[in-house]
Amino acid sequence: MSQISIKNTGSLRGELIPPPDKSISHRAIILSSLAEGKSIIRNFLYAEDPLSTIGAFKQMGVEIAISHQPSAVSRGERPLALTEDRNPETEITIHGKGLTGLKEPKGAIDCGNSGTTMRLLCGVLSGQPFSATLKGDASLTRRPMKRVIEPLTQMGAIIKSENSCPPLNITGGKLKPISFSSPVASAQVKSAILLAGLYCDGVTTVSEPEKSRDHTERMLRAAGVDLSIKGLTVSVQGRAALKPFDIIVPNDFSSAAFFIVAGIIVPGSELLIKNTGINPTRTGLLKILQSMGANIKLEHKREVSGEPVADIHVKHSGLSGIDIAGDMVPKTIDEFPILCVAASLAQGKTKITGAKELRVKESDRITAIAAELRKMGVNVEELEDGLIIEGQEKLRPALIQSYGDHRIAMSMAIAALMTDGETTISDTDCINTSFPGFMGILNKLQQAK
Repeated sequence: MSQISIKNTGSLRGELIPPPDKSISHRAIILSSLAEGKSIIRNFLYAEDPLSTIGAFKQMGVEIAISHQPSAVSRGERPLALTEDRNPETEITIHGKGLTGLKEPKGAIDCGNSGTTMRLLCGVLSGQPFSATLKGDASLTRRPMKRVIEPLTQMGAIIKSENSCPPLNITGGKLKPISFSSPVASAQVKSAILLAGLYCDGVTTVSEPEKSRDHTERMLRAAGVDLSIKGLTVSVQGRAALKPFDIIVPNDFSSAAFFIVAGIIVPGSELLIKNTGINPTRTGLLKILQSMGANIKLEHKREVSGEPVADIHVKHSGLSGIDIAGDMVPKTIDEFPILCVAASLAQGKTKITGAKELRVKESDRITAIAAELRKMGVNVEELEDGLIIEGQEKLRPALIQSYGDHRIAMSMAIAALMTDGETTISDTDCINTSFPGFMGILNKLQQAK
């Protein structure tokens, strides 16, 4: 899929299940590979980014088997599958090697487009008695890694790079625990340090200015690691023996976000987005949209493998612009592009600040979303750490770039639903990094009147 063309066909109605959670899929592979024994990961996200993490641990000698299990799709319980050909759920079986059982990889480990794979592997490799090189695609090679290099170097790892960008050569060794105060709220930085802390004698501590997503902490506890959380500070006791686990991955809120916004902005729409993770460190978008006037209800709340889950019911709603800053920003960091689309259809101005982290994602998401929304007739002022967006009643069709960024591509596809013509988005293969079935679901919702 090198490009996609989208027309406004009216309201969106129906039910859908978003793909499995990408962040949790990554972490489940990593921790079960470091556990001692057999783990099973059910409802794994079979997409390019998590598959990069699987490839990395296979290269280091971990036995990983992938199977496709009969799911609710084949039993007729799922109204919309993740892809048009109704792929079943993916189950992963991993025979963990323990903290010290990894083998030196032959050749560089290719992380593809996955920043999560690279940054979290930096933590794991820092504790290994061998050297390894991490490389990535053209987009990942431009992404700075200084935020993980600095604390891991303080712990005793030797990490060589050019201008702190990939490829990275990591020589692990005997690490010492540190108490690190992160200048940004970043789950990837926090997770890399905590994973390296597993290889230390003593307690490693990470503090953040705001709370970032906590999937790593939840999963470490499930694996039996001695971990404490006090406010914005997380501490891990090193030299733990990780227990294997059986986990069901909830479905991805960040992927659901595109359809949450679509259901709100497209007149006459009503959607039920089922079995979706609602971890409070991830769902700032819900509170922001509700503050803007969105009709959103959480139904059938429950817990799945230590993560809160619900069905999200959304209806078309009129939105009003607001100011967005502070602790809501880290909880909305992956949803920034689709939030900007919602703001572009809100009455009045929306101001987003405190989001400078977005300049070092798959693209400079601040500049990228501003440029593409302007093509659709939106008045956007770019700030160093955010945007000011003046809402419109309608958008105009345009030729859109994705910048090789899956979230920009999908956000602009949703924006295209609010035009009176056809919008074409180029370079959309990137969607497969997180949501291979995105267009299949969108097409079916457009037809389900």
